Amino acid sequence: MASVSFSNIEKNFGKVKIIHGISFDISDGEFVVLVGPSGCGKSTLLRMLAGLEEITGGEISIDGKVINDLDSKDRDIAMVFQSYALYPHMTVRDNMGFSLKLRKAGAEITNKRVGDAASILNLDLLLDRYPRELSGGQRQRVAMGRAIVRDPKVFLFDEPLSNLDAKLRVAMRAEIKALHQRLKTTTVYVTHDQIEAMTMADRIVVMHDGIIEQIGTPLELFDRPGNLFVAQFIGSPAMNVLKGTLRQVDGRAWVESQNHQWPVGTLAQARDGQAVAYGVRPTDMRVSTTGQGIAARVIVVEPTGAETELLVEVDQTRMVVVMHGRTDAQPDDLVYLEISAEKSHVFDETSGLRLD
Repeated sequence: MASVSFSNIEKNFGKVKIIHGISFDISDGEFVVLVGPSGCGKSTLLRMLAGLEEITGGEISIDGKVINDLDSKDRDIAMVFQSYALYPHMTVRDNMGFSLKLRKAGAEITNKRVGDAASILNLDLLLDRYPRELSGGQRQRVAMGRAIVRDPKVFLFDEPLSNLDAKLRVAMRAEIKALHQRLKTTTVYVTHDQIEAMTMADRIVVMHDGIIEQIGTPLELFDRPGNLFVAQFIGSPAMNVLKGTLRQVDGRAWVESQNHQWPVGTLAQARDGQAVAYGVRPTDMRVSTTGQGIAARVIVVEPTGAETELLVEVDQTRMVVVMHGRTDAQPDDLVYLEISAEKSHVFDETSGLRLD
């Protein structure tokens, strides 16, 4: 196992700067997920750590040793790719043991490591099959097994589940998390799927346009997003956001928007009359028909069984509400939204930064 450190990392492709001076540390044995929209630089950062891309500026260290000029094979890392990258003419056994063969490891050591990895990943009965005879999930487990047998200091995963169907992705998420809990190997995982990030990570690094927007545990990012981008990126369905004006009078605070008063707590960093963005998560609103709260008209009702998702319209703004259980509400019905001030989020409209 090992710690990893990024210090002022920059990456240019020609005259285009992709990574803008990124710095953060990963602790020994930690599972860190790099998440962000396509093109934010997360895969480029991972490939620089792997030695597959040159570093334009800054330093990357593993266990305090700068690895900028080390070849990939000398960094003691193992990478699992999105495309599996298995050799089609080799059996599962030979694919998993190929890296040890290149190192000229003995047959006894190779057989033991391949056997141990196959046991961990439930591949014992598939060792003599070829990749074409495997399902997508089985191929992904073989790619993981090939990484495990190397016993590296750091595991790297580059969107490994994006080729799988929805049901299999859920199952593989659990398998990868269980694998990390068992091996305790430092892991850096790249995905654009924030659900994967939330369910798997010890800490999440949220990236956008080549910079880090926020670093924290999944629940820290969900409960206290540091800016408007993180607030709308983390959480599914996304946070409802509307523009308004903050009012703080005689110890009471609210946001005026859409001819309504949206409840907030007192904000020490804010001033009365400040232009703000008001956010509330779909799961933090309650629906009533009592006339108490903010009036909204139902547009769409989407039952999913345990929950019901409502698309509602408040004046000219559409919002999503997630209800536990089921509802009798129908399109065009009038309902009322009840919001707790403690569950609201307020951001400066200009900078996008959270106001506390």
